[in-house]
Amino acid sequence: MSATDLVTAELTLTGRIRTASNATFLGSIGEVNVVYKPMAGESPLWDFPDGTLAHREVAAYLVSEALGWGVVPQTWLRDGPLGDGMVQLWQEQDPDQSAVDLIATDDVPESGWKHVLEGQDQKGRMVTLVHEDSSALRRMALFDVVVNNADRKGDHVLAMSDGHRHGVDHGLTFHRDHKLRTVLWGWVGDPLTDEEREGVDRVSSGLDGDLGQDLAELLSAEEIAALAGRCTRLRSAGVFPAPAGEMSPVPWPLF
Repeated sequence: MSATDLVTAELTLTGRIRTASNATFLGSIGEVNVVYKPMAGESPLWDFPDGTLAHREVAAYLVSEALGWGVVPQTWLRDGPLGDGMVQLWQEQDPDQSAVDLIATDDVPESGWKHVLEGQDQKGRMVTLVHEDSSALRRMALFDVVVNNADRKGDHVLAMSDGHRHGVDHGLTFHRDHKLRTVLWGWVGDPLTDEEREGVDRVSSGLDGDLGQDLAELLSAEEIAALAGRCTRLRSAGVFPAPAGEMSPVPWPLF
């Protein structure tokens, strides 16, 4: 299906995702399965302007494309049965894989996983939040820093059968104030690789060209300036940042 058809062909609703905090629907455009989030179904937030979550989801996709790593599935704005909203290509994740997990502390593998935090479950047993130590997930963690993702829950990481990792639910991004809340803290202090630095540079240079022009239709000038500042600080520091500020560095719930 062409890009034009994805915007103009009829969008039919086939179901609803009731676990989402905002109105989120499954749908189809011809034979293409999609997720549809109408702006009219967005819940008001004290720290994000009303009616902007769909725009932020599309902006996150544009930055993902500039980075060049395919973190965010194709995402665009269009009208639908419940008005204008965000539409994203549906991704069928592998049910046998989990890139982020909460497991008994005694069962944490010795290698291949990064520890994020420890705590107790409702029965007082020690549990540990872990995520895989993979290049695909590491790129997502850096993407989250760039877009200032305030809500990277474990279930927002889709493990694909080919080893790719998609990130979804990016409505709480691009705030001009520091808002980074994520379960992907395993690489704090690690130096950025050449590939990662080059990705950040592509975003920085893109802000002076087509990327900046496209984002101007979706974000405020202050938010774009804050994005540029995050890229500059990342390149200057050259490492994955540590949690900062007084707010929790992880979202709640974690999944």
